Amino acid sequence: MRNAKGTSSALRKTAPLLMLAVPGLLYFLINSYLPMFGVFIAFKDINYAKGIFGSDWIGFDNFQFLFRTTDAWIMTRNTLLYNLSFIVIGTICSIFIAILMSELLAKLYSKLYLSGLVLPSLISMVVLSMLVFAFLNADSGFVNKSILRPLGLPDINWYSEAKYWPYLLVFIQMWKMAGYGSIVYFASIAGIDKSIYEAAKIDGAGKLRQIRTITLPLLKPTVIVLGLMSIGRIFNSDFGLFYQVPLNAGALYSTTQTIDTYVYRALMQLNDIGMSAAAGLYQSLVGFVLVLVVNSIVKRVNSENALF
Repeated sequence: MRNAKGTSSALRKTAPLLMLAVPGLLYFLINSYLPMFGVFIAFKDINYAKGIFGSDWIGFDNFQFLFRTTDAWIMTRNTLLYNLSFIVIGTICSIFIAILMSELLAKLYSKLYLSGLVLPSLISMVVLSMLVFAFLNADSGFVNKSILRPLGLPDINWYSEAKYWPYLLVFIQMWKMAGYGSIVYFASIAGIDKSIYEAAKIDGAGKLRQIRTITLPLLKPTVIVLGLMSIGRIFNSDFGLFYQVPLNAGALYSTTQTIDTYVYRALMQLNDIGMSAAAGLYQSLVGFVLVLVVNSIVKRVNSENALF
């Protein structure tokens, strides 16, 4: 009876938290777990006349689609390097923003500024692509018309010069997502015991030393967890960023083509969902293996900071 009463009281206490978690759990169930039953599609030659279950098994033939092409190295290199850049630079920018916001004495202003920094993450990639075009349009874009020409510099045809886009895409991604990524770090900083900072002040530590010796070390577990989660998606790319922002310009494929955009372009012509499923399975498996490898390394260095 006591156990039953204890269980019921515990459920009553945690019921509000469980209700808050329901939308997130449903999202992951519908979008991440239920589709796993369709993994077998990656190993079939889908014939709509025969149906999904009646289509012929073809083994790993669908996976060859990703590796037999001459663009396999380019799209794999771009996907990895861009995501590594986003993880490293994004983490640095997010922590920097979170520290700046936490140092504002007026909490109202810090919340106001943080809300403004989060707003870019709410902008659709379609809208963002038009904003970027307004800046980079070769004829009447802001950069050519208002910056380069007054300085006497030649115009740049941004949508035919691939060499500029690695920097542009990283900058656009940071502008859009760094503020959103800083929320978690801002919350972590807010949870640090203020008495630690007060003790450091008494010992004569300035702001920079407090950040270096207190804030950054205490943020390490958060950085590791978020880094591991990002590594799990290192073979996935933001389709809108790499397809819509460069306006699908063929001259930029060498620096804007990733696995996702390549598969989309190919499947628009081939209309083969088996190949699409194979690409998705490949990305998920590689991400899963990378998470296990990195987590095991972190566990050996410091088991307390490991994800599991």
